[in-house]
Amino acid sequence: MGNWLNKEPPPPMVLVPPLFDFPPLAARTRMLESSYNLLFGKLALKCLFDDYFEEARRFSARIMLKPIDDPHVDLIATVIILNFSLFVSGPLDHKPEEKIVGNALFRWQSDVDDPHTFMDLFVSNSDPVLQMRSCVYYPKLGFGAFGIFPALMKKRISAEDYGVMGLRYGSESLSIGATLMPFALKDELPKCAWLVSKMGRLTVGVQYEPQNGGKEDTKYKNLMNWSCAIGYGVGSGSPLSPSFNFGLELAKRSQFIASFYQHVVVQRRVKNPFEENEIIGITNYIDFGFELQTRVDDARTSNNTPESSFQVAASWQANKNFLLKGKLGPLSSTLTLAFKSWWKPSFTFNISATRDRTIGKTQYGFGLRVENLREASYQRADPNFVMLTPSKEHLAEGNVWKIGERPMLQSDVNAGNFEELPRELRPLKKIL
Repeated sequence: MGNWLNKEPPPPMVLVPPLFDFPPLAARTRMLESSYNLLFGKLALKCLFDDYFEEARRFSARIMLKPIDDPHVDLIATVIILNFSLFVSGPLDHKPEEKIVGNALFRWQSDVDDPHTFMDLFVSNSDPVLQMRSCVYYPKLGFGAFGIFPALMKKRISAEDYGVMGLRYGSESLSIGATLMPFALKDELPKCAWLVSKMGRLTVGVQYEPQNGGKEDTKYKNLMNWSCAIGYGVGSGSPLSPSFNFGLELAKRSQFIASFYQHVVVQRRVKNPFEENEIIGITNYIDFGFELQTRVDDARTSNNTPESSFQVAASWQANKNFLLKGKLGPLSSTLTLAFKSWWKPSFTFNISATRDRTIGKTQYGFGLRVENLREASYQRADPNFVMLTPSKEHLAEGNVWKIGERPMLQSDVNAGNFEELPRELRPLKKIL
């Protein structure tokens, strides 16, 4: 009876919600891409600028499911309705034109935790109608091979329409590879070649992409076929720790690109009357990035093509259910709100409002996603954040809460200890 009366109050806890989408779907096919096109913060910026930003007057639905009986396979089906109209008031007999684009992707991978060896089939009602992609990678050796083969197409025009093959080598500090078209002419080889190296926090890379036309012996001397980039980044590569990346790129001697991306993990106080009294804070994820592009050659551009452009974007994940994103460009600005329910499978609904400054109108786009590919929870063994239940409740001891301050996340992640994290949340140690 005395123990019951003197029962200690529950320890204070901090809610640590899972990230909305991690790892990104684009990372599952990174072995089919040039490392030059993914590093220097390019993959993170692509997710920041594109994810959940629906185009104006467009509705898209995506279903991503993994069978319970066989975790090695999954299916992604996408339906996009173009040219729809949303009217608050107007004639009831209006029938806008609709164009429906549908596709499906069936994927098989040998290891559930390793997405780098896989095969998938892409089916669509537009070109390519049927396409097969395959990749084999040996982590111990660092060597990999991949291929993309359109099986059915309505019309084949270039050699690329008959298939692309590639070889690559990757380690912790080096990535080198090349892609070629088996049915291309001799002067069209290779299609692409890249070399990227990392030295501490500095990453440098060069890529060769020949343009159509020209003799083989002069293509390598033409600077228009070469691109180079340099990046400086800080962070472990895991989304559970803060990171940033700054990059400079000279693309094909004609375009200069400067980009910056930062991922911040912060904590704020919880002022929600529906939460328990012991819940004192919640972890938030804030991302910010910008990209500036300007031409550096003497080529004349049309009146519709500006000499330079920029775009700025930011996102804020307030909790496990709400994500707010916005981006600003030279011609338009977009704001999107996404709501996610963590059922199995999870449902995500997002709405985007795009303000086109050229015509002075605001238009809307909608998206719906159903998914059970990615896990919603993770566990951590840090003494400041000890998992208590699968609902992302962690001990808050060791955190200093001061008015007006948002302390950074202090954990084993900052020290490089990722052994207690699921594989998908660990940084890629053996692959650049």
